[in-house]
Amino acid sequence: MSHGRHAGPEAPGPPPRQAGRHRAAGSSTAMRAVAGRISWGLADQAVSSMTNFAVGIYVARTLGVTEFGVFTLAWVTYGLVLNISRGLTTDPLVVRFSGVSPAAWRAAVARSSGTALLIGLVSGVVSVLAGLAIGGGLGAAFVALGLVFPMLLLQDSWRFAFFAAGQGRKAFVNDVVWGAALIPALVLAAQQGSVFWFVLAWGVSGGVAAGFGYLQSGVVPAGVQAAVWLRQQRDLGPRYLVENVSNSGASQLRMYGLGAIAGLSEVGAIRGAELLLGPFLAVLMGLSLVAVPEAARVLRRSPHRLPKFCLVLGGSQAAAALVWGCALLLVPDIAGEFVLDSVWEPASALILPVTLSVTGAGLVAGAASGLRALGAARRSLRSQLIASAGYLGGGLAGATIAGALGASWGSAIAMWCGAAIWWGQLRVAHREHQAGIHATSDESLEETEEFTR
Repeated sequence: MSHGRHAGPEAPGPPPRQAGRHRAAGSSTAMRAVAGRISWGLADQAVSSMTNFAVGIYVARTLGVTEFGVFTLAWVTYGLVLNISRGLTTDPLVVRFSGVSPAAWRAAVARSSGTALLIGLVSGVVSVLAGLAIGGGLGAAFVALGLVFPMLLLQDSWRFAFFAAGQGRKAFVNDVVWGAALIPALVLAAQQGSVFWFVLAWGVSGGVAAGFGYLQSGVVPAGVQAAVWLRQQRDLGPRYLVENVSNSGASQLRMYGLGAIAGLSEVGAIRGAELLLGPFLAVLMGLSLVAVPEAARVLRRSPHRLPKFCLVLGGSQAAAALVWGCALLLVPDIAGEFVLDSVWEPASALILPVTLSVTGAGLVAGAASGLRALGAARRSLRSQLIASAGYLGGGLAGATIAGALGASWGSAIAMWCGAAIWWGQLRVAHREHQAGIHATSDESLEETEEFTR
């Protein structure tokens, strides 16, 4: 009698064709799971981006192009601080805690969300002091922004925490709550008729969603453990911080520079053109929510398929941006004026260069997701610093020559040059990763042979 695994006719395994069916079923199930997670990411970002789009349109129509420029400066400042928070909190979270056990996820989310809340409090104080020093309408906008910073950053941290856990549905519901709370808030702000109240309305409604996120997760943000979190993520967090700040900072400085060179109305024109790309940007940002977790899963299962995954991801985003931009070029003026009112005329002249810029950003997003999944923080940082410097330099040089139109074309050219740099770094990082796998396999083989001698 043989012990252990059975042999001969008694073997219980399925015949080859049936085994093939099991493999196919497993592959089909995995694909459905990926499609489900991506679908929730797209749905969530669609709600978020449409909410932002509605806010932008409402402010543009209510306040006009110059006040809309003031609102835009507050908006891009929020984007800068948001990227600081993401670099230190949610970026390391999705890289290291996607698909882990619930206990590990809860512990990590408590620390990361607490760190985001603390960053919001510090940033809020700085923004309020800066607003009081600046004075006027712009200063009032920064005061309002400072008051709502903690709520906005906490709400954003919940979104990424849910996607790390594969619970995109919760992120979607959270953004729906924000959108619902925003409707009465905007109506009240319109009665006051100033940028201060619009910024406050937008942020307070985000605070409602942040509170709902706490109820959804059941996790208490542990701000007192922020130092522990930052120490644990010190190999990734600082690099992601610099990378994100260089990206958002370049955009912010371009807007500030354009305002100083050509005036706030030119800032409003660029923001108007970006709003017209809003529906596509919903797709771009929605995919970015799930891109890194999915790339990390691809890397664990089939490392050699990572470049193809990133190419499909980035290429599809670039193609979608191009199609949407071409459609915008066909929009009649009467329809555009109905949406953006007086902002339409200056914004419509910028559709082509802004579309090309966003197309390049789609390609960058594909490569960036791969570098994040590989944990190649040094290479992604290098790519981002070079690309951001080009984006800022091209935008300001163009602004000096031809205002908003020149800034848009300069930024578009720089974005495509940056995409080439990102993909080159991904290729090298993937090659190094594959070489490391082979080296580890060879070492294991040598140890086995030594043991059997």
